[in-house]
Amino acid sequence: MSASAGTGVFVLSLMSIPICFLFNSLIYSNSAEAFFFAGCSTVIILAISVHFMFKKKAPVDPLFYVYAVYAFFSVVNLIIGLEQDNIIDGFVTFYLREADPHINTAHGHMISYWDGCVHYLMYLLMIAAIAWGDSYRAIGLYWVGSFLMRAIVYILGNTVVSVWACFRIFSQPSTRDTELTKAERKSLLHRPLDLLFVIYLIPAFAFCVFRGLVALDCSSKWCQGYTQQYEPYMKDPSAYPKVQMLVSMLYSAPYYIITLYGLIVPGCEWMPDLTLVHSGALAQAQFTHIGASLHTRTPFSYRVPADGQPVFLLFNILYAIVPQALCYRCRTRPAFFLRPTSDKKTE
Repeated sequence: MSASAGTGVFVLSLMSIPICFLFNSLIYSNSAEAFFFAGCSTVIILAISVHFMFKKKAPVDPLFYVYAVYAFFSVVNLIIGLEQDNIIDGFVTFYLREADPHINTAHGHMISYWDGCVHYLMYLLMIAAIAWGDSYRAIGLYWVGSFLMRAIVYILGNTVVSVWACFRIFSQPSTRDTELTKAERKSLLHRPLDLLFVIYLIPAFAFCVFRGLVALDCSSKWCQGYTQQYEPYMKDPSAYPKVQMLVSMLYSAPYYIITLYGLIVPGCEWMPDLTLVHSGALAQAQFTHIGASLHTRTPFSYRVPADGQPVFLLFNILYAIVPQALCYRCRTRPAFFLRPTSDKKTE
């Protein structure tokens, strides 16, 4: 293979410098002329680079294209590090102000330099090896170790911050100021709306557990028939739907039991917050699941059959909407879930 492809990647990676400058100027100028100029310039630069990269023969190894993209962003990370140290200015100013806080930490700062220098060199060496038909396994394994360490630390670090943020939100005092009345302490039979929610929670619990069993490849005829007729996406080899169903079962099934208790027994002050968290999680999960089950990117054999779509949509939309209604009820009329002031003082 000719070395022109490797040279093209090098040129393309350097094009990140004018592209960053153009788009940063575009954001701060807020003018149509700047937008048009930056957009046209970017297209021209990328077109010239791609033409030069594949002038003779396109590389066969798919990792060539992966490393080409990574090399481009490595230079971007180097620009980020240099601008953070005030060595350069006006390239990624807006990004540094609005980006993930991780970027502006010391750890993120050094990662930018590492990726912009060491990883960039490794990408160029591996691209050159592919272009010349040589082995790049040793460099590749070195990159794998470096990349995995960065990814693990980044994910765990962000997880710790996110968990801290969750506890911080839960620790904020409630702003509810509601006076309790005897009318709000009625039994379940005298609260028809709550009774409907209780009736819903029982089949919802069963549906949640049933889909979890389907994800675990239950051999029951009911499970197999449901999968074939209504939700074949749960057998998609990507494994995302299976993980989604298992997480939903482990998360939602206990929630339904706890919520049943909260709707029957007064004074469960955690109910409004719990329903809020669950409704947000379920909305995201159901939106993703319904969309992916019908999306054209899903292989045809794993999409919902046309004759099964009405039942599929009915079950899944109800499963997504009713928790939102329950959350709205708990947030707008929380008096049933509040304990009398005398009970709190006794504690």
